[in-house]
This record gives sequence, structure tokens and C-alpha cells, in this order.
Amino acid sequence: MDFNLVSSAFDALRIDPPPGLTLLEAQSLSLKHYPPFPPDMPALLVGVDSPELALQVKKVLLAVYPREHEITLVEGQKSQVESLGDLQPSIFDFQLSTCLYIPSLGEGTSFESFAEIVAHLRAPEDGCPWDKEQTHESLRKHLLEESYEAISAIDSGDFPDMREEFGDLLLQIVLQSQIAIEEGQFNISQVIQGISSKLVRRHPHVFGDLKLDGVDGVLANWEKLKETERKDKGQNEKGLLDGIPAALPALSQAQEYQDRAARVGFDWPEIEGVLDKIREEIEEIKGAQNLEEVTAELGDLFFVLVNLARWRKVDAESALRGTNIKFKKRFGYVEQGAKKQGRNLSDMALEEMDALWNEAKTVL
Repeated sequence: MDFNLVSSAFDALRIDPPPGLTLLEAQSLSLKHYPPFPPDMPALLVGVDSPELALQVKKVLLAVYPREHEITLVEGQKSQVESLGDLQPSIFDFQLSTCLYIPSLGEGTSFESFAEIVAHLRAPEDGCPWDKEQTHESLRKHLLEESYEAISAIDSGDFPDMREEFGDLLLQIVLQSQIAIEEGQFNISQVIQGISSKLVRRHPHVFGDLKLDGVDGVLANWEKLKETERKDKGQNEKGLLDGIPAALPALSQAQEYQDRAARVGFDWPEIEGVLDKIREEIEEIKGAQNLEEVTAELGDLFFVLVNLARWRKVDAESALRGTNIKFKKRFGYVEQGAKKQGRNLSDMALEEMDALWNEAKTVL
């Protein structure tokens, strides 16, 4: 890297090189999809030598920086401030000496700064009393609660809520990893390295030369790779379904079981077989003689209904959750209708509640 060029760029910017500055050859972003530097630090990209490279740099930066974030193009002693989203590479004369200065996005915008906050909360001298007392086990319920709250945010389609809940979920992961650091077990970098290696290893069709045919081919190869990994770890006794968490909600667990079995060919050849099985299970429920038989037959019916959802590319857990939400809203409408009449639901006839229910269906 030409440090004379760097010095000249900051002369043109009329600022001193800031502490923590990231210096990168712009060409290093040419094949990237995400900026390879923390956004809470300023960055200088050197060698933005063509409109095509500038366009790719802009695309990568927009994965993190807002469109209104101001950047500065520097060429010689000239500088030009632009909003990132308004950068038009075709109207700028790019040279080998052209630089792009990207100011910090602000405090608390990098993963590293977030990890520092969590570590500070656990610090023996000046940390938080509550955070310092937590263990893997005590945080288990919070991890579960935050997972469900994130799912609820997804189901609601509320993007600000999603953003907040994903942050709460991320806190649980980083906090658990910080506890592991203190116990000398592993650290967050190892967590990230592990999942990064796994993603690359399990996507040879993206990061390697393997050719696969569509989603079905990807999933089938995924299971082959996982089987090989189990053997490499000496886990030959583990079956295809053993990696599915026992704590999953029953609908999600059933769909995962069926998905994995289908990836190795254990599946109905056509959806008609699933529909026939539903009819068969309904008849068996009709013939059930006691609570034990009814329970078993209903379980079988639920299981095959999940299979129908899988065939129709529907997430069964989300489908039922959506119906639950809809029922809650409509039943709330019925309750409010009763209150407007000055009555209790328990005093209303079923026909009266049905009338309010039908009203609710027209508006909710």
C-alpha cells in the first residue's frame, strides 16, 4: 500500500488520520458481500480505480451503512462528499490514486464493541451484580423466552420489533459465550469460527466445485455431509433424527423428523398418499374406544397433517401459530361486543356469540 497516497488523502480531507483507522485496498472488496471491517471505526479504501469497482464497493457498504451515510471521494488534492446512496460512479473520473473515506457509523455499531459491553457487564470489579451471577443453566429460560419472542416478532411482520428481538437473542448467545470464556471452555471467536467452517464445509456447491440439482439436491447432500461428520466424530451410533432437539415444539419436531427422513427417500411418492392417510386416520379416530386410543389416533392425525403441510411447503408451527393469533383477535372482538351490550359472555347464548364471531370474521 502506498502510504504517501494515504497521507495525501488525509491532507485533502483536511483531517489527521483518526485512531483505529482501517486501511484497505478497494480491490479487496471486489468479490465481497459484506464489509470486512468494523463500522464503528473510520475506513479508507485506496485504489478505487474504476466506476465498476466503485459500484461494487457501494453495494458492499450498503449492507451495513445507511444510504444517507456521508462518504468522501478523494483524488489528489480534491475531495467530494456524497451520500452513499447517491454515489454515481459513472460521473466521477476514477484514477488508480482515487481513495474513498468512510467515517465511523458511530459507537456500538460493531460486534466487537457489543462483545466488550457484555464482557464489562460480567467484570468482577465494576460489572453488574445480576449479570455476574448468571450461569449457563440460569440463562437457559431466558434463551428460550427470547427465542419465542423473536418468533412472535417474525410472525407479526413488525420489522422494528424483529430488530429488537434479534438483538435480545444475540445478547443471550454472547453472554453464554462470555461465561464460557471465564470458565476456560471456549470463546466467541471459536463459536463464530466453528459455524463459519461448518457453513463452508456444508456448501461445497457455493464455496467449491460441486454441482447439485436444486434445493432437493442440496438437502440430500447436506445429509450425506452430516453423516460423514458423525462418523468422523465417532458418533456412528447416532441416527439421522438424533440431532433434532427434544425440546422443540411438537409440530416443529414432527416436521423436522419428516424433512430429514424425506431427504434420504423415506417419503410418499405423491401427495395423494398423504391425503389418503389423513382420511384413514380420521376413520380410526371415529373407531377409537377409549381415551388412550383417541389420544394415540389424534397424535397420528396431527403427524400426518404436519406431513401435508410439509408437502405444501408450509411451516406447520407457523401456520398453527397464525391461526391461534387470528382466533385470539376474533374472540377478543366477541368479548368487546358483549361488553358494549353490557353483558357477560357466560350469559350469552351460543347463537349470539356466533353472530359476533361472524362479524369479527369480516373485519379480522
